[in-house]
Amino acid sequence: MKVKYIRVSTQEQNTARQEKNESEFDRVYMDKISGAIPFFDRPQGKKLVEAIKYNKIDEVHVLSIDRIGRSILDILTVCEFFTNSNVNLYVENIGMYSMVDGKQNPIFKMIVSVLGNVSEMERNNMLERQRQGIEIAKAKGIYKGRLHGSKMTTEVFLNKYKKVANELNNGESLRRAAALGGVSLGVAQRVKKAMQEQNI
Repeated sequence: MKVKYIRVSTQEQNTARQEKNESEFDRVYMDKISGAIPFFDRPQGKKLVEAIKYNKIDEVHVLSIDRIGRSILDILTVCEFFTNSNVNLYVENIGMYSMVDGKQNPIFKMIVSVLGNVSEMERNNMLERQRQGIEIAKAKGIYKGRLHGSKMTTEVFLNKYKKVANELNNGESLRRAAALGGVSLGVAQRVKKAMQEQNI
């Protein structure tokens, strides 16, 4: 069975670029999770691994090697697992298979090692820039932090769910505001909490 593995970091990210050829596959596994989470700990990653263990998969495609992971160790571990399980990994953006005629492709391993190191370095640089940005914002007194359980600041969060906030301000119940705003009750509760924190 030939399958495709897709990963994006957040629920909001578009997967269209990775899905463009999905009709060619018997199944598509999709995780919406940070690349920092090891492949074997991801919900769909676990299902893919389970299917491999039952000899249901012999070929896995990914758009790029960083879909497997952001850590070179994680990438190489997953690649080794695929090879040991006689599963051929195909990385679309470099047009290369991990195995040729049933044997490990040494050129693939070399290129993946380089790309994996680049991916890890990019992530480390991004985290460092983020840290520096926060330090600068704190020094200027403009850093607000994040709303608990969210990757957004409180202001951005409330702006995103302005409809829910408006309904709550109009005296609607949490359930009614959630329904009118097209969100879950949990989101409506977080909006109400954020409004209380901001004294709105």
